[in-house]
Amino acid sequence: MGGTAQELAEASVRAMYDKDRASRALGMRVLEVRPGAARVRMKVRPGMANGHGICHGGYIFALADSAFAFACNSHGAATVAAGATIDFLRSAKVGDQLVAVAVERSRARRTGVYDVTVHNQHEDTIALFRGRSHRRGA
Repeated sequence: MGGTAQELAEASVRAMYDKDRASRALGMRVLEVRPGAARVRMKVRPGMANGHGICHGGYIFALADSAFAFACNSHGAATVAAGATIDFLRSAKVGDQLVAVAVERSRARRTGVYDVTVHNQHEDTIALFRGRSHRRGA
């Protein structure tokens, strides 16, 4: 893939999203991508509620993980997660529009660190996620 860094980011994420059945099945949409960054949206559907009637944390993690994946793959090299942590700060409710914003903090030869903030439509921070990436074949 040639072109500018932005064109590479867009082409890389478009190709990845087209094959990403999990993100698409959960209704995730990529809103924006830049080299080392991504914004992804997901609506909390009734089937995502846990026994307390709020969004199950696994779905919030999945949204953050997808934004992380798109951000770290935006450079064009196949990159996977080496680890991740999440802190849940407040509940998400059925009907909420969640947005995960992933930002590259460090990228070396084979590894990277990315921070993801998940917020709702009111800009309330729902979760903070940190992912560590590993570039394959580098």
